[in-house]
Amino acid sequence: MAGAMRSVHAHPPEFARSGHEHEQPGATTFRGAAAPPEIPVIDMSHAGCAMADAAREWGIFQVVNHGVPAEAVSELQRVGREFFALPQAEKQRYAMDPSSGKTEGYGSTLQRDGPDGKKTWADFLFHNVAPPSAVSQSVWPENPKGYRAANEAYCGHMRRLTRTLFERLSAGLGLEEGAMAEAFGGDEVIFLQKINFYPPCPQPELALGVAPHTDLSTLTILVPNEVPGLQVFRDGLWHDVEYVPGALIVHIGDQIEILSNGRYKAVLHRTTVSKEKTRMSWPVFVEPPTEHVVGPHPRLVTRECPDKYKAKKFKDYKYGKINKLPQ
Repeated sequence: MAGAMRSVHAHPPEFARSGHEHEQPGATTFRGAAAPPEIPVIDMSHAGCAMADAAREWGIFQVVNHGVPAEAVSELQRVGREFFALPQAEKQRYAMDPSSGKTEGYGSTLQRDGPDGKKTWADFLFHNVAPPSAVSQSVWPENPKGYRAANEAYCGHMRRLTRTLFERLSAGLGLEEGAMAEAFGGDEVIFLQKINFYPPCPQPELALGVAPHTDLSTLTILVPNEVPGLQVFRDGLWHDVEYVPGALIVHIGDQIEILSNGRYKAVLHRTTVSKEKTRMSWPVFVEPPTEHVVGPHPRLVTRECPDKYKAKKFKDYKYGKINKLPQ
C-alpha cells in the first residue's frame, strides 16, 4: 500500500471500480434535491426508546452526552495520527503476519474484495485492548509517546459506555438490562481497537476505503476525524453520515442482529475517500469470546417469530463470514 499511495497523481488500476458502476461512490451516493434522511443523533442524557428505534430502523446512530471525556478522545486521535506519520520502516515493526499466527498489528487492506480483484484504499492498525487475558502488548506501538496510556484510558471509557448501550438495547427488546451483556460473555467480552488511515486518493469517485459490509461484532463504537467518508445503505442508495463534533457513531453488528432475532439490524456500510484530505477513524469492535455461543435470545423466539439464525460459536461464525460460507 505504501508504494501505491506514494503519489496522489496516479491511480493504480487495481483500486478503481471502473467496471462496476453499482460499486462506484460517484454513481451510487444519494445526491437528491430533497434533504436526505438523517441518521439519528441520540442524547444519552435522556432516557427513552430512541436508541432502540434507531437500531431497528437504521442499525446505526450517533450518541452525544455519552460521558467519554473530550480529552480522552483527543489523546487517542493524537497518538493515532502520530503513529501513521512515522517512517514506513518503523510502522512495519508492528506488521501483521497471519501466516505465523500474528493477526494483530499494522497492515494494509490489500485483500481482493470482488471477483475482479479490486483493492481498497486504506492502511490500518489494530489490536485487542481488553480484557487483559486477550491483550498482547507486543503489538502495541512503543512510539509515539503516550500511545499505550491513551489506548488504555480510552478503553476504560468504552467498557463503561458499552455496558450502558447493552442495557438500553436490552430494555428496548423487552429483556432485563443485563441480558445482552450476559449473552455476549459478560466480563470476557473482547474490545478490539482499530485505526483506519485513508490518504488522499486521485480518483475518489472510483475507489473505496472499505468495501460494503456489516460488522462481525456485537456493536462497534467509532470516532471519526472531521473528513467525511462513512456511508450507510438505505432504500437502494448510499447515504453520507454527517460529522457531528463530539459525537460517537454506534454500528449495530451481526451478533446483536442474531441475538435480537432480526429485530435490530446490522448496518450495511462502506467508506469513501477524499481527493485532498486524509480521513481517519478509530472504531472499537466489541466481540464475544471466540468460544462463546451466540444465537437468538430464547425470549425473542415465538411461534409467530421462529428463530431466524443458527446458534454457533463466535469463532465459527467469524470463519464462515470471512470465507463467505453459508451461515
